[in-house]
Amino acid sequence: MKLVKSLLLGSAAGIAAVAGAQAADLPSRKAAPVEYVRVCTAYGAGFFYIPGTDTCLRISGRVRAEYVVGERYGESDAYGTRARGRLNIDARTATAYGTLRTFIRYELTNNSGQYTNGSAGFNVGGNVAGFNTVGASAISTNLDLAFVQFGPITAGRAQSFFDFYASDLNFFSIRTADTRLNLLAYTATFGSGFSATVSLEDRVSGAGTGGGRDLGVANLGTGVAAIRQGQDYPDLVASLRVDQGWGSAQLSGAIGSRKGAVAVGLGAIEGDEFAWAIQGGVKINLPMLAAGDTLWLQAAYADGALGYLGYTGSGVGAFGLGRIGNLFLADTTINPITGGMDNTTGFSLVAAFKHFWTPTLRSEFSASYSELKLGYVTPGTVGLQRSLDPKEFIGLANLIWSPVSGLDIGVEVLYSHLELRQPVVAVDNFGARSNAARLIKSEDTFAGRLRIQRDF
Repeated sequence: MKLVKSLLLGSAAGIAAVAGAQAADLPSRKAAPVEYVRVCTAYGAGFFYIPGTDTCLRISGRVRAEYVVGERYGESDAYGTRARGRLNIDARTATAYGTLRTFIRYELTNNSGQYTNGSAGFNVGGNVAGFNTVGASAISTNLDLAFVQFGPITAGRAQSFFDFYASDLNFFSIRTADTRLNLLAYTATFGSGFSATVSLEDRVSGAGTGGGRDLGVANLGTGVAAIRQGQDYPDLVASLRVDQGWGSAQLSGAIGSRKGAVAVGLGAIEGDEFAWAIQGGVKINLPMLAAGDTLWLQAAYADGALGYLGYTGSGVGAFGLGRIGNLFLADTTINPITGGMDNTTGFSLVAAFKHFWTPTLRSEFSASYSELKLGYVTPGTVGLQRSLDPKEFIGLANLIWSPVSGLDIGVEVLYSHLELRQPVVAVDNFGARSNAARLIKSEDTFAGRLRIQRDF
């Protein structure tokens, strides 16, 4: 019996040895190595390496829901709603010349009611009618930012280097420059937080508060038409900035030209006027009050360049500013008496304060005051003989609760007061109620809104 067992075990061992030798002769197939996504810590939280490259990528975004109530004029709505989605893509690569960065921000927005109300019919050149149009639902797409940074060069669509307090606080932009536009800029850094930038900026491509430019023309009652002539060069912006532990400060300036022409009968009047603006601002960190507290102070002056004060020139979409707060304003007007152009000049003052009551509960307060001196104006439908020279005050306050990181739930109230040098015709809704027209010289407007916003 022992002999049989020994024979069986020996046979099994021989078969196993032969099978193993044959298996060793067969071709083998190794599994492809798994390339895991690696965290990139060089540029802050949220970045990861794109597999197979040395480029770090961060994908983020925002969803915002807003509900607003305000004063109703004519057939416009007394409320409005907004839904907005935002996607950010930030790619960075370390090179021998510095960081190569590519950034894209794209937004989709659906607005209704108060958010789409506009004002029309006012032109600093003559006819003085201000009114709100009916607010209907509107869907908009917006390439908000799209730029490349390579060392000191910034090229593409970016925040204007003129801007300082760019609506950092509150839900609504007060009267200050806050513009994204197409530009080409060079920034030099000097250490200790000091930097200087020179930028060529296309105001026509601007979006946000203070984008674009406008040309006014006197209404001579002869079918006058204003034509904006092509500019020879974009606006030139320069800024000097410092960022340190105590806060930030910036001095910025801009120069450009505004060209236009007016057909009068068989003749024409052409003009080319120099435009400029200057601004200074300071941001002070106040950790002695509470962690995250900040104070902003800013002043700006413009001559023929209202966009640098935060005036869009379009008169559309300025939430909460009433009938005459949405006036059409022009950088410059053509003066048929002198044959030249008269610039609109003005200044704006801005103050803003953010305070944390608790780490999750904060309030933001901001205000702006501005005065304008408009260009040439001829008699209009109400016998206008002089510039309207508007004076405007806007004040806002909010209370925001952030129960978890990236989520803001807040309410905000807005008050605006606008005063003109003499009355204008205010029509509740153009062509809808002829008996609704009346003269108003000043107006006070209140509005409020609720915002729920998630950033990720």
